[in-house]
Amino acid sequence: MLEQLEELEGRGTELVTVYIPPGKQIHDVMTDLRNEYGTAVNIKSKTTRKNVQDALTKAMERLKLFTKVPETGLAVFAGTIASNQLGVGDMQTFTLIPPEPIGIYYYRCEHRFMLEPLWEILEHEDSYGILVIDAKDATFAMLKGQRADILKDLSSGVAGKTRAGGQSSRRYERLRQMHLQEYFNRVGGHMTDLFLNVPNLKGIIVGGPGPTKEDFIKGNYLRQEIKDKVLTTVDTGYTGHEGVKEVVNRSRSFLEQVRYMQERKVVQEFLKHLGEDDGLGTYGENEVMQQLKNMNVYTLLVSDSIRRWHVTLKCRTCGFTETRIVDMDAWEEFENSISDMSCLKCEGGNYEVEEREDLIEVLVKMAMEAEAKLEVISTHIEEGEMLYRSFGGIAAITKYRTF
Repeated sequence: MLEQLEELEGRGTELVTVYIPPGKQIHDVMTDLRNEYGTAVNIKSKTTRKNVQDALTKAMERLKLFTKVPETGLAVFAGTIASNQLGVGDMQTFTLIPPEPIGIYYYRCEHRFMLEPLWEILEHEDSYGILVIDAKDATFAMLKGQRADILKDLSSGVAGKTRAGGQSSRRYERLRQMHLQEYFNRVGGHMTDLFLNVPNLKGIIVGGPGPTKEDFIKGNYLRQEIKDKVLTTVDTGYTGHEGVKEVVNRSRSFLEQVRYMQERKVVQEFLKHLGEDDGLGTYGENEVMQQLKNMNVYTLLVSDSIRRWHVTLKCRTCGFTETRIVDMDAWEEFENSISDMSCLKCEGGNYEVEEREDLIEVLVKMAMEAEAKLEVISTHIEEGEMLYRSFGGIAAITKYRTF
């Protein structure tokens, strides 16, 4: 849907985009849009003024269908889409419920719909755990894309270091160390509860001021499964929520490299199976889809650059169906050629399009049914470019030999 919206354009700044976060009241949004409708009276161009007000009216009509904002928020797009004929356009309205919560309340009127927040959600499915810790408190968060959600704050109850001398000072320090170890054990337990079973958790980053974070990681406070997930430590000037922001800002380039390294490793494993000719590597749309149907895929590799339709054709005469894979850029040409096709079964009937789905969506569904691990590979890395150019962008590592 985002790709379709991306292609749409208005004659002027008359396409309306509205983002509504979860928890926002519908009547408050309606009030704001009515105010924007009144402000639009000041637009000098009569045509643009009418189109903007019509778009706002359509957006408000669509909002009336909702009694409350969905749990992940709501995006509404409305406007007059420009056509090849000057001065003629088609009013269209679209509503989208995001797959993940959106955190912005936003109104914009431009010549294109504003889609960046939704692309951001789709482009970052991987999650990273964050712990910011010092001797006083710990904060746990989950990073996904540009958004870091605070999961829990924890106080240590550990007293600060004393400057008193003599035996009382040593006893005080022993008690403090005992309380610190108990605090570390609690932090380790919370890390297990919060991060152990998170889908697509690619790693954990530990931050904080001073050496406390290193002392925690080096100690025996974490389950091995969690310890193996720790990617790096980050020095921060703050703890708490400000410390989380610091960790996120200082880890961007590092996490990008981590993801690329993970993608390289998956593609290299696939290439290794091909090179050894052990029957555990296969590629191509039909071959991979057949192995998915056979429940024989361990890892499915899909390039993020493939743009193809999975089309189901149905014979008007006998009801026979067959599927085709069609490049999105060649869809218009394919659609015009359907009338010249004859049914493979009865040979006398003509086809019609029964269903058209994005090939990636079809592969995702099949991977879920086959309980296969899915890896989306970027063409920004050399191995990803090779997957796309040399193997059609679709490959698989199978569970058992295919020959």
